[in-house]
Amino acid sequence: MKNHDTLETGRALSEQFNPGMEATLEARYGHLLPGMAQSTVDFVYGQQYARPGLSLRDRYLATIAALTAQGGQTRPQLQINIAAGLKAGLSRREIAEVIWQMALYGGLPAAINALNSALEVFGSHDDGER
Repeated sequence: MKNHDTLETGRALSEQFNPGMEATLEARYGHLLPGMAQSTVDFVYGQQYARPGLSLRDRYLATIAALTAQGGQTRPQLQINIAAGLKAGLSRREIAEVIWQMALYGGLPAAINALNSALEVFGSHDDGER
C-alpha cells in the first residue's frame, strides 16, 4: 500500500514538471499493470525527487547525465527530463555541458544523440534562451 503523503507529494511534483504523466501511464499500461502509474508517481516523484539533500534542479541534472550515459534507448525519458530540468531552473548551457561530460562515460554517440534530443526540446520552448 502506498504512503498517501508521498503519493500526493509525487502527484503535485509530477503535475508541475511533467503534466499528465500519471494519466498517460494509466491509459497506456493500466490494463496490463493496474497501479503502475500510481507506483511510478509515488516512487519517482514522491520518494525520490522530493527527498531532502539535493535541490530539484540538481536531481534533474543528475538524471539527464544518467539517461545520456545509458544511450539512445532512453531518448523519450531524456527529453521529458530535459524539459523538466528547464522548468527546475537549469540553463540550456548547463544541460549541454552535462550531456557533453557524459561523452567520457557513455561515449560520443550517446552524447551527440543526447545533444540532438536537447536541441529538439529547446526548439519546442519559446523562452528565447540560446
